[in-house]
Amino acid sequence: MSLVGFSAVATITLLLCVMTGPDRDDLDEFYTGYNSLSPMRNGLAIAGDYISAATVLGTGGVIALFGYDGIVLALSTALSLMLLMFLLAEPLRNAGRFTMGDALTRRMPGRSVRIAACAVTITALVPLMLVQLAGTGQLLAFLLGFGGDTLQTGCIIGVGALMISYAAIGGMKGTALIQILKMIMLLGSGAVVAVLILNRFDWDPGALFDAAAAKSGVGPAFLESGLQFAHGPNPRLDMITSQLTVVLGGACLPHVTMRMYTASSARQVRRSMSWAVSSVALFVLVITVVGCGATALIGRAVIAQADPRGNTAYLLGSQAAFGPAVSTTETFLFTTVTTAIFLTLLASVAGMILACANSLAHDVFAARVREMSPRREMTLARVSALAVGVPAILLATLVQHHSLQPLVTLSFCLGASAIAPALVYSLFWRRYTRTGLLSTLIGGSLAVLLLMPGTNLVSGSPLSAFPDADFNWFPFTTTGLVSIPLGFACGWLGTMASGRQKAAEQRRQYEAVEGWILAGAARRRA
Repeated sequence: MSLVGFSAVATITLLLCVMTGPDRDDLDEFYTGYNSLSPMRNGLAIAGDYISAATVLGTGGVIALFGYDGIVLALSTALSLMLLMFLLAEPLRNAGRFTMGDALTRRMPGRSVRIAACAVTITALVPLMLVQLAGTGQLLAFLLGFGGDTLQTGCIIGVGALMISYAAIGGMKGTALIQILKMIMLLGSGAVVAVLILNRFDWDPGALFDAAAAKSGVGPAFLESGLQFAHGPNPRLDMITSQLTVVLGGACLPHVTMRMYTASSARQVRRSMSWAVSSVALFVLVITVVGCGATALIGRAVIAQADPRGNTAYLLGSQAAFGPAVSTTETFLFTTVTTAIFLTLLASVAGMILACANSLAHDVFAARVREMSPRREMTLARVSALAVGVPAILLATLVQHHSLQPLVTLSFCLGASAIAPALVYSLFWRRYTRTGLLSTLIGGSLAVLLLMPGTNLVSGSPLSAFPDADFNWFPFTTTGLVSIPLGFACGWLGTMASGRQKAAEQRRQYEAVEGWILAGAARRRA
């Protein structure tokens, strides 16, 4: 039934993309869907882009294995979207048109800024793409019962080709419909499983948490902070740094921020974000119950044996919720759960490929030509989807048997250390200069790329990407403690190094567009 569900979802979603695909010469429809989505639909699409398969499977696994630390991680994801809602959503919508490069060049025009924005976009999103694509093979192997490397690689290639088609054919509106369908299935099926689990514990969350702690093998420590980072030299500081990285980096990733440009007004973007935050908050409740329920019903040892990172905990918890005697209805419900996760994989990568392709076509290629025809730019965007997707598929086949947690962490660290400082400074700091912006993007990214190989996610532990090697010299799980302040510092130093004359010039340029950026007084097309 899972195979039938996967095939049906793939067919229906591809058909939706073909039916809603833009005309060949309509850039606004391809990049923004004509701002035609209602706040509810746009909010569900934002939530769909934000909740990736790595969030569903990875966060569910952390909750099942480490209890309190995983619940805080889930809450951090909701807090990150709230930060985007209250701080950046409206200014981003006012300043941007199609891509993050548009928002950054609103007050600092220049090809160098667009190229840097495109480079950071691709660098931040490709690791997340690899995680989702590699997870496709593992998910299908787990559900369909095969373990051959050739079959898993074939699944990655086939599903990857489908994801490229979504981005190239459907554009923003087509991928939005897939994200909406994904959120409806994910929240609906997850809520049913959560209700079944709570029913097993007489609707008492306290009894659920106590049972999870009893079967965790670590007792009360399961409900206390620091279990996930207990083997590090500074568990509490490591935990705070990890949560800070998620809060600052999660909602600033380009495939999420690109949805801000699809709102037709400031009021629309506020209402869309309200729907998005509400959806993510509901998802946090669902995944907390399912993750803890998995530990309470089958035990932490069984979950860790199935996958040391706990990525199968969400599925195992869903299976356990139905009990040993499974009826036809319960089989159908579990098939809906697995199909929702499969759709989450499809939709997440499609959104990321679209963000990278849009940036590559609009910020790099179209910016070189003063007057490029819309038809040619759209063709470039579709070719760019292929140019981004094919290498990602090939890399995913190479890394599928390694621990992929470093890649997830790398993306969030880049979002928190390079993209977040650049957006905050460019949208709110009057003196910020082009040199400061380039220093932020380049300095923050280099700090993450240099520090990440030294973390214990890459080497030095049995669960690292290279368990047999040990070049672990950085004593934290994420680079945020150093790279986030460094990203902001690079922007400040670059601006100070530009001199008073440049700073005064940038102040004048910012004041000329301040009404557009902060208040939406007018929306200038660029």
